[in-house]
Amino acid sequence: MGSSEIIKLVILIAYLLAMLAVGVITYKKNEGFQDYVLGGRKLGKWSTALSAQASDMSGWLLVGLPGAAYLAGVEAGWVAIGLGIGTYANWKILAKRLRIYTEKANNALTLPDYFEKRFEDNSGILRLIPAVVIIIFFTVYTAAQFSTGAKLFEMLLKIPYQYALILGGIVIIGYTFLGGFLAVSWTDVIQGTLMFFALVVVPVYAVMELGGVDHIIGELNAIDPHFLSLTKATGSAGAVSGIAIAGNLAWGLGYFGQPHILVRFMAIQDPEELKYSRRIAIIWVAITLVASVICGVLGRLYFMDAPLGDSEQVFMLMVNQMFPAVLAGIFLAAILAASMSTADSQLLVTAASVSEDIYNQYINKKATDEQKLRTGRISVVLVSVVAVAIAFDPNSSVFGLVANAWAGLGASFGPVILISVFWRRMNRYGAMAGMVGGALTVLVWNFLERTFPDVVIFQMYELLPAFLIASALIYVISMTTQPPKKSVLQTFDEVKALAKQ
Repeated sequence: MGSSEIIKLVILIAYLLAMLAVGVITYKKNEGFQDYVLGGRKLGKWSTALSAQASDMSGWLLVGLPGAAYLAGVEAGWVAIGLGIGTYANWKILAKRLRIYTEKANNALTLPDYFEKRFEDNSGILRLIPAVVIIIFFTVYTAAQFSTGAKLFEMLLKIPYQYALILGGIVIIGYTFLGGFLAVSWTDVIQGTLMFFALVVVPVYAVMELGGVDHIIGELNAIDPHFLSLTKATGSAGAVSGIAIAGNLAWGLGYFGQPHILVRFMAIQDPEELKYSRRIAIIWVAITLVASVICGVLGRLYFMDAPLGDSEQVFMLMVNQMFPAVLAGIFLAAILAASMSTADSQLLVTAASVSEDIYNQYINKKATDEQKLRTGRISVVLVSVVAVAIAFDPNSSVFGLVANAWAGLGASFGPVILISVFWRRMNRYGAMAGMVGGALTVLVWNFLERTFPDVVIFQMYELLPAFLIASALIYVISMTTQPPKKSVLQTFDEVKALAKQ
């Protein structure tokens, strides 16, 4: 290992140790289970915004999306556009109402807890169904983040992917296990800042190194005349299909159902500060999404003489080759930050669901705060082990894993959460039907896509049909079953009044 690699490795190790230090520092700040899973609802506007977006974008922003742009060109920007619109809508439409509702609904700490209390469901089904969905899809989602970190260490240290996977997993488990929500939120602020800095600097430096904008446009048009087009499909003579555009834009719908993002809305100290958090978040998202696509597009030219075998390594390889060792080490740490900022959040949400929604409800209904806290920490370890097993294949696609999990969570929870805070007539039967229908549609659509790959309609991203079907089920089942109880309607009216203030 040369001196340059040693410098980069030292920077990465220092970064990992710093994240573990945050876990140690916040360990004693967790006085109870609510502090561990929701930080006592004490987040400020900056930490809410940056932690929400850092945990949202994940290693996908620096690995999956640049990899897609490397292959498809600017066409990959449709996903970024959908995510940008979805981010704004999530903050503008949902954030404040959800924050108020979760507190008014007997201080709900998790989404399954919110569903049960929102509809006053005594059967336990409205808590069990979402808990199972979270555990399944978040384990897959976490696997994608572990895979991102492993690909980085594999590339830099030249060690087997599986060893790198285990190394990254140990660090993430460490500070999440110790510090809980506060550790996750504090590290997300650091990681979000680092990701932003890297994505702003790298494309600017690449443009200068590749000879300027005009030269780059000419070279990329020579590679493929459609590479820089949003509407023309790369590698073909035709236009990008309407189904493909609709499916890519539909990524934005997923925001309404992502527990690791929504929990930030629930944790802010003052709901009125959400409007300031929204502005910070939108600026961060708009710049980083555009920069991520540009990095992938420029990577196609940067590696024109030696095409990449794994397109998802394009950003990390550009960083590793373009910059001096110290700067490269910092930017490589940003890739690690991207995966860690999401993995820790997802682990925490899953652990909270296991502890609060399964252990406390079905195994030990008289569990003390200390027992729930211990169960949550054990869950972090167990879920991580399963996620590592899922990501053990070095050929696993970060983009593919994220797409499947994003669709599953977005379709299962998105329509239910969005409609539940705005529609007074919605009842628990509609909520159950929406969750089950959304999840099943995602699974069935995936099966149909693999079984009938030439059928155009099944090439659409499964989130869109699943979201629409779940929404329809919520309306039909709610309208054809008994209305909500008076106490449920009263709470809804109180939340509506508070949200207008």
